[in-house]
Amino acid sequence: MVLTFSAVLIFGIALAALLKSRALGGGSAFVAVMFGFFLAATGAAPVITQFVTNVAHALNTIGH
Repeated sequence: MVLTFSAVLIFGIALAALLKSRALGGGSAFVAVMFGFFLAATGAAPVITQFVTNVAHALNTIGH
C-alpha cells in the first residue's frame, strides 16, 4: 500500500502541533509561514524543491 502526502500537508500538521503544544507562538508561526511564502517566490525555490524530492526518493528507497 502506497501513501502519498503533500509536503504542505506534513509541514502544516507540524506547524499546528507546535502551536497546540505552545512550543511556537502565534507571531513566530506567522513569521515562519510568511518566510516560506516569500521564499517560494525566489530563485531558491526550484533548488529546495529538488532537494526535498531527492530526500523523499532516498527515504523511499531505504524500505526496498
